Amino acid sequence: MQQLIADGRPFVTDDGVMSPKQIRLALQSGTVRRLLRGVFVDARVPEDRDLRVLAVERIRPPHGVACSETAAWVMGLDVHPPGRRFDMTPTFLVPHGETRIVRSGIDCRQARLGSHDVTEDFGTFSTTPVRTASDLLRRQYRPYALASADQMTRSGLVDLGELSSVVMHLKGYPGIRQARSLVGLVDARAESPGESWTRLRLHDAGFPPPELQVEVADHDGVIRRIDLAYEVQKVAIEYDGSAHHSALSDLAWDEERRDDLSVQWGWRWVLARRSSIFGQDATFEEAVGAHLGLVPLRRWWGHL
Repeated sequence: MQQLIADGRPFVTDDGVMSPKQIRLALQSGTVRRLLRGVFVDARVPEDRDLRVLAVERIRPPHGVACSETAAWVMGLDVHPPGRRFDMTPTFLVPHGETRIVRSGIDCRQARLGSHDVTEDFGTFSTTPVRTASDLLRRQYRPYALASADQMTRSGLVDLGELSSVVMHLKGYPGIRQARSLVGLVDARAESPGESWTRLRLHDAGFPPPELQVEVADHDGVIRRIDLAYEVQKVAIEYDGSAHHSALSDLAWDEERRDDLSVQWGWRWVLARRSSIFGQDATFEEAVGAHLGLVPLRRWWGHL
């Protein structure tokens, strides 16, 4: 096999491995791929935690600690907001009193960092899982923040009780009000960001919290799961993301499963997509409210 570019290690433009033009062409041809903004690797190298650590270490500033989305990425999770999922700008904190490095392609800021906030357990200096989750709850847009915290608790990296305690005792940090309003909604049973976004929209509409991953038997006795449900009222709510609900085969399967549960058990369905969850159109919560016999609150969704 042809030798790996840079021996399979992450590299940056300043390394002289490839010129900026060569990197652009290599990205277009699929010869290399971007790990982080400004950090590249031979496309044949499989991605794992060790490779992510090497990428972070290649650009980590002196005294820098990977934080927020970058810290979660090192831990094995992708909590980047949809608009930043392919940008992958690395984020770092430096303690107050240390120089904040200003470098193109890196978000580096000063912050209060105690020894209990930093860990090397994941191969590089990063904020601890609970500090990472609390930072995301404070700093990300509300729907994305809840989805990130759901994912971190689901992964087992964060204990919800500890996270709640940390958030409730925070003082002097920006975004505390948002974090405190969200931490009580965090649920490790959420299996996708879309489910988290939908739950928040239901909460903001003033509806009671739905049950998650409700199991129902179809006519063959096969157990099917409903993403979100109000069991007493037989109202089922599912988020159909484009990644898994666009192909004709997926759509046909979803329709068959839902029709079967409707005919046999009387379930009524309200389907959500990104276009109905994000934005000010109230059609989604009006449909849910009609089934529940409730009038949704009018709120500027996604904001406090």
